[in-house]
Amino acid sequence: MKVIAFGASTSSTSINKTLATYAANLIEGAEVKVLNINDYNVPMFSEDTEKEIGQAEGAQAFLRDLAEADAFVISFAEHNGHYPAAYKNLFDWATRIERSVFGEKPAVYLATSPGPGGAQTVLGSATGSASFFGGNVKASLSVPNFYDNFDFESGAISNEEIAQQIKDAVAKL
Repeated sequence: MKVIAFGASTSSTSINKTLATYAANLIEGAEVKVLNINDYNVPMFSEDTEKEIGQAEGAQAFLRDLAEADAFVISFAEHNGHYPAAYKNLFDWATRIERSVFGEKPAVYLATSPGPGGAQTVLGSATGSASFFGGNVKASLSVPNFYDNFDFESGAISNEEIAQQIKDAVAKL
C-alpha cells in the first residue's frame, strides 16, 4: 500500500507533519511518501487569476502526487480555528481542477497543537467537509499538548493511550 502523508502546515518545524509522518510509518508494509505543501507553489486564488493563468502548476503537481496514493494520513494545523491560509489556498486551487481531490481513497485525519485543544476545531471542519472533496475518512484523532505527548528523541508518541489510539486509527486503513 502506498500512503501519502502530510501536515497541512507550512512550518519547517511542523508538529502536524511530524505527527502525520509518525502515524503513517506505523502502517505495516506501507510505502510512505511524505509531502511538504511548501513544494506546491500557487498564487493567491481568485477567479481573475484563474482566468489569467488557468490551472496553477503547483495545484496540478499536488493532485498528481495525491493520485499516487492508496491511502492518506493528513494532520491539520490550526490557525485561529481554521486551516492555515497556505493550505486552504492550495486546496482551493486543487478543487478547481478536481473537486474529488482525495478520490474516495481511505484516510486518517489527525490534528495537533501545543495546547490542550489539539486543533479540534479544524479537525472537525476537515472531517465534516471531507465527503464533498472525495475524502473517505476512516478515523480521526486530535492530539492535545503535542510537546508533552511526543518524544522527539525517540520520534514517537510518549503517551501510551494516545499512541494506541493512533495505532488503532491507522489500522483502519
